[in-house]
Amino acid sequence: MNQLFEEATELLKTLISTPSYSTEESDTADIIQEFLEEKNISTHRHINNVWAVNKHFDADRPTILLNSHHDTVKTNSGYTKDPFTPVIEEGKLFGLGSNDAGGPLTSLIETFTHFYAKEDLKYNLVLAASAEEEISGDNGIISILDKIPDVDCAIVGEPTQMRMAVAEKGLMVLNCTAKGISGHAARDEGKNAIYKAVQDIEWFRTHKFEKQSEMLGPVKMTVTVVHSGSQHNVVPDICDFTVDVRSTDAYTNEEILEVIEDNIESTVNPRSIRLNPSFIPLDHPIVQAGDKLNIEKYGSPTLSDQSVLSVPSLKIGPGKSARSHTADEFIYLDEIRNGIETYVKLLELVNR
Repeated sequence: MNQLFEEATELLKTLISTPSYSTEESDTADIIQEFLEEKNISTHRHINNVWAVNKHFDADRPTILLNSHHDTVKTNSGYTKDPFTPVIEEGKLFGLGSNDAGGPLTSLIETFTHFYAKEDLKYNLVLAASAEEEISGDNGIISILDKIPDVDCAIVGEPTQMRMAVAEKGLMVLNCTAKGISGHAARDEGKNAIYKAVQDIEWFRTHKFEKQSEMLGPVKMTVTVVHSGSQHNVVPDICDFTVDVRSTDAYTNEEILEVIEDNIESTVNPRSIRLNPSFIPLDHPIVQAGDKLNIEKYGSPTLSDQSVLSVPSLKIGPGKSARSHTADEFIYLDEIRNGIETYVKLLELVNR
């Protein structure tokens, strides 16, 4: 395990040193591809997504996808360290993308290399280092799902403190428009679109969906942006507002959208309904393997590439979600070591 840990750490340092903002990940894709091919592992690539399959792939066996992403968000103004200079201080590796999701990604890559040449596996492994996760982009994991081998389940590497996220909230962003009739504010004219919007906004604030998820709780709807009006003496005829909807496995995104459209007067245009909630059955072999290792289970409120996977998936990885997208991002080296050890133990238990 020491060699796997040391290789993961060096690879992560190289990735940190290489800018990989979403849609600009070509250089880190090159690094990952070269790293694998230096180990005589054949790789495949589509745009900035890189994947590989285990040496003794057998189409008659079930297949597990190991997935994490190598794109990052852009740096924020709070950084006191160079985000592209990997620095180790007091057991912490600092750098942009170290925690989200460089640590999980490199841990999964080393886990894959550990199992790559084994002949006695009861399952296949597909490793996919994907792009555009941070923006849920069309050229990310979703662009290769029809190119990689069919998979039966997935382990998605995200910073969860190596807890098992057995459920994850989905996301719909809604562009809503309330329409009125313009008029002069000094006279009793027009129909104020803001007043119409306020009624719908109040519905979003107070509505409670009947069903709740055991792991994720209630569906959460939050109005986050409001735009209306052009000048002080004109009754506005348009009021646009944006709603952030965090869906759960109790409803599909389509079902939630139908309820919303039946209850408000404003027009509703979802930006996308593909970012679905996810849930893996608690009796799934991977979850049961985690139970044997006494790994904590929980429901995750944050989105990942699980949202576009149609197979059961488990989100688990080294690092801590609260550090993601923060200034002076870091991951503990011990978290990477523990991540690799836990991934390997999980897959060994599944193989029994």
